[in-house]
Amino acid sequence: MSDTSHTHSHAHDHGGGCCSAKAAPAEGVIRDPVCGMTVDPSKGKPTAAHDGRTFHFCSAGCREKFVAAPETYLTAKDPVCGMTVDRASARHMAKHEGQRFYFCSPRCQEKFEADPESFLGDRPAPTAPAGAKWTCPMHPEIVRDGPGDCPICGMALEPMMPTADAGPNPELVDFRRRLWIGAPMAALVAVLEMGDHLGLPFRDWLGPTVFLWTQAILATAVVWLTRVFFRRGWNSIVNRSPNMWTLIAIGTGAAWLFSIAALLAPGIFPHAMRHDGAPPVYFEATAVILILVLIGQIMELTARDRTGDAIRALMDLAPKTARRVRDGKDEDVPLDEVRAGDILRVRPGEAVPVDGAVTEGHSSVDESMMTGEPVPVEKSVGDAVTGGTLNRTGGFLMRAERVGAETTLSRIVALVAQAQRSRAPIQALADRVANWFVPAVVAVAVIAFLAWWIFGPAPALSYAFVAAVSVLIIACPCALGLATPMSIMVATGRGAHAGVLIRDAEALERLAKVDVLVVDKTGTLTEGRPSLTEVVPGALPESEVLALAAALERGSEHPLAEAIVAGAEARGVEAPEARDFAAVTGKGVTGTVGGRHVALGNAALMEDQGIAPGDLAARAAELQAEGRTVMFLGVDGAPAGIVAVADRIKDTTAEAIRGLHEAGIRVVMATGDAEPTARAVARTLGLDEVRAGVSPEGKGALIEELQRGGRSVAMAGDGVNDAPALAAADVGIAMGTGADVAVESAGVTLVRGDLTGILRARRLAEATMANIRQNLFFAFVYNTAGVPLAAGILYPFLGILLSPVFAAAAMSLSSVSVIGNALRLRSARL
Repeated sequence: MSDTSHTHSHAHDHGGGCCSAKAAPAEGVIRDPVCGMTVDPSKGKPTAAHDGRTFHFCSAGCREKFVAAPETYLTAKDPVCGMTVDRASARHMAKHEGQRFYFCSPRCQEKFEADPESFLGDRPAPTAPAGAKWTCPMHPEIVRDGPGDCPICGMALEPMMPTADAGPNPELVDFRRRLWIGAPMAALVAVLEMGDHLGLPFRDWLGPTVFLWTQAILATAVVWLTRVFFRRGWNSIVNRSPNMWTLIAIGTGAAWLFSIAALLAPGIFPHAMRHDGAPPVYFEATAVILILVLIGQIMELTARDRTGDAIRALMDLAPKTARRVRDGKDEDVPLDEVRAGDILRVRPGEAVPVDGAVTEGHSSVDESMMTGEPVPVEKSVGDAVTGGTLNRTGGFLMRAERVGAETTLSRIVALVAQAQRSRAPIQALADRVANWFVPAVVAVAVIAFLAWWIFGPAPALSYAFVAAVSVLIIACPCALGLATPMSIMVATGRGAHAGVLIRDAEALERLAKVDVLVVDKTGTLTEGRPSLTEVVPGALPESEVLALAAALERGSEHPLAEAIVAGAEARGVEAPEARDFAAVTGKGVTGTVGGRHVALGNAALMEDQGIAPGDLAARAAELQAEGRTVMFLGVDGAPAGIVAVADRIKDTTAEAIRGLHEAGIRVVMATGDAEPTARAVARTLGLDEVRAGVSPEGKGALIEELQRGGRSVAMAGDGVNDAPALAAADVGIAMGTGADVAVESAGVTLVRGDLTGILRARRLAEATMANIRQNLFFAFVYNTAGVPLAAGILYPFLGILLSPVFAAAAMSLSSVSVIGNALRLRSARL
């Protein structure tokens, strides 16, 4: 398949001045309407019919997307001339920042590729389904019906519920593009200004006029690229909610305006403020500060973008279509067309589309995405099945009962989304201080201006302007903008070396305060896979019991069967051939081995076979109390022995629990497993509390219960069923060996799946939060001490007036202090 994103043709060239409302389908081009790839119909690719037309696709995945929502992929709008273009036959297509754009003619495509930003607007708008609500990432109480800016902080609103096929955060894409363009400009301005100190006299080489105008043009371009910051700062003023954006806009705006004034009207400045006959300019400070702030924003947006990935990972568990049975015929329909009461067919290997009950057939269904348990559950007529679970072996018919937003999977998605929106960002500390700091700085600047204008020496107006600008420059919060991102950047790198991945600053802040840890059992405390633990002889010796059990289970794909076969191989026991194999749903298996009738299963199977366990029953009860899954072996109507399987506790778990207790953390286990197994594991490890048979909603409720009691709660888990609790906890900790959605929902991920990593993460969190507080202290102390100096408080006593040159130097020094302090985290002992 070939991508014809840069193919040119003159068949429809209207010179950009198209007058029709819709471009006619092109001849000779057959394009996948979903992904835009060209398709050769002779190669047997998937097709679908819609509205009397046949559409061709590069893959079954694209076909499924089209069938689910065909109207979405039929046409596209030419971003240049506004015409409607047929996606399936468009001759002209171009890709830009991961998006596909279709054109009616090569002229429109050429115009777009020459300057795409002029046709895309100031900022790409996020996409969301009709009726979606939008909220502010910093102020979740703000909810709107469409995109826009937050009335409190001016930040871009985001969809409350991401869609499964949504691309990357458009604002993140936009900021990255602006960084790639603006960073070289800011670097060039800084190099020009610092040339004399580097032995590169650019001013002499270029001449004063070219030297200054080059800086002015480059810095002004950076200001234009980052104009969104100034819009946010203006909104914060209009809405009377001063914050970090207010400081950034005032500080950098003042530096730029001062420099422009010095360039265009140098005569208004006193001679004492001039160097080589010209007043100083601060174009490099303006450009570099704005780029550093942009980098911090990209880091924060990257972390926030991953919260949407968690929800999309959940959504991807559900199939896009369902096989509905009507009048004896099967038909594939989009999932949103399934209604309660519909009969659906689920074949082997397919995901169950919605919640319902089995009406015909039986099978083994993998419910680990809901329960976290690895053992598939046998399903027969009347049993409930859950949407998103995976059908393993047999096919069955089911009756849809809960569809759409009522399914268990949809409820879990809603729980995760709600929990993730309820977080408070760590930057709130800086914003709280800014509530008084910003008005105070502005007031001091105004007072300084008036004082110098009224009482200052001649030329009083120039001195007044310089003093006011110095106050605003020294208060410019570049260090404030770096305080958190720099520490987080260094800390995440340090954590990665220790096998601890951190999603965002908030996770570290909360982890440092945690006093209760809630853990899942399977895959967190245990290995997450069953293994053979005991073979108890009865009428037959141990080796023969294991050989007969392995002979029956060798033909089964059940995880418990795999554990028995693997255990026999590990012990050097050879399994003979079994015949007449039969699986008894929910009970076990039977067959003939060496002419003997053999049965392996639970007590119900033994009862069916007329076999009394006898003395083996007591031993079975003991093993079950220890958390084992017990299977009786019967041979020719007599009890022959017991085979026990269990999910082993990880070797490092006991040590980790002891370390957590020493750190003053209470450990609570919440699992969907049965009570006896859960109690056995809790006793072995010395856990403080155990909750067994807990549903996904129940785990979230447990977290809320502990939080209402004044506890700071961390949740560690690895299954999809843990996702709501991971998101609802003060900080979620995912085992790296677990499900992707658990990792995406967590603030901390232990790459090696080792619970002792929680202790390393805790030490890292404490060191990082101390570092951030130190950084914020440096940032505010420099500004607080520098503001009165810039205002001229020492002039009446010592005749010293702080020049904007020194104000910029002090501002830069605060940034250097923050960066240097953050780098100390590289050597933090974990």
